[in-house]
Amino acid sequence: MNILFVADPLESFKIYKDTTFVMMREAQKRGHRISACETQDISWQTGGKVSAHVRHITLTGEPVSWFVADDRRPDQLEVLSGFDAVLMRKDPPFDSEFFYSTHLLEQAEREGAKVFNKPRALRDHPEKLALLEFSQFSGPTLVTRNAADIRRFHAEHRDIILKPLDGMGGMGIFRVTDEGMNLGGIIETLNKGGAQSVMVQKFLPAIAQGDKRVLVIGGKPVPYSLARIPQGGEVRGNLAAGGKGVAQPLSARDAEIGNTLGPVLAARGLLLAGIDVIGDSVTEINVTSPTCFQEIYDQTGFDVAAMFIDALEAALTA
Repeated sequence: MNILFVADPLESFKIYKDTTFVMMREAQKRGHRISACETQDISWQTGGKVSAHVRHITLTGEPVSWFVADDRRPDQLEVLSGFDAVLMRKDPPFDSEFFYSTHLLEQAEREGAKVFNKPRALRDHPEKLALLEFSQFSGPTLVTRNAADIRRFHAEHRDIILKPLDGMGGMGIFRVTDEGMNLGGIIETLNKGGAQSVMVQKFLPAIAQGDKRVLVIGGKPVPYSLARIPQGGEVRGNLAAGGKGVAQPLSARDAEIGNTLGPVLAARGLLLAGIDVIGDSVTEINVTSPTCFQEIYDQTGFDVAAMFIDALEAALTA
């Protein structure tokens, strides 16, 4: 099987924790051929098919020079529909270029390519707003551009979290407690004078026990979550913001959330999703390039990458 990974530059991978890397490693272990490209390498021209400048790679098992590439000529394109599977693993932000790339990938689907996660599903499930559909699992949440609405939400809940809709890795997240310190300045920073929408959520004290990443693969939850626990007075548990990752078995509530949302997301073409849960409440649903495979494997021995490639192979033969 030939698999194309659409990802960030290979040279930027931190392979000791990178989920895309362990997907590649598991695929190669099974005898599948691995190729990679970036979104900027994808193009379409009248009379042709969606194509990309790709690198055919082999993993070496070395920690530094971890791959060797059979680099093609700069002008040589390969048709995406010629691969058995295309895995869209470009990290956020979900900006205009990411959006445009999903349209190119959707055209590749029309030409016969099998793309995971499905491009339309990526567009239809922005990671902050996807939880609106599943509000029975969320805590008090407001999405608005209106500063007065945010102030009313704060007056009601007294301790709140504000974040941009296009943030990642904990970037741009603010906590405002009862006294409302700097609320006005934070609103101005995030909503840009009413031009940009903001998500506001009631602060959940259970963040002290971690922001749990519940992975769902092929509609089924991985039996372990990764609780990302804030460190050093931080309110953010994101690993990119210095959080400590602690793998733990799913709670009954985590399993309920995963088993409820999983089949719905899978039916829409989301082979892999990462549901973020604080306490008993869903805070986000990540679909672009969910991570935490390696941390869970290192601490529990459960091979998440194997479960993922199993699901991919099953999807291709269904």
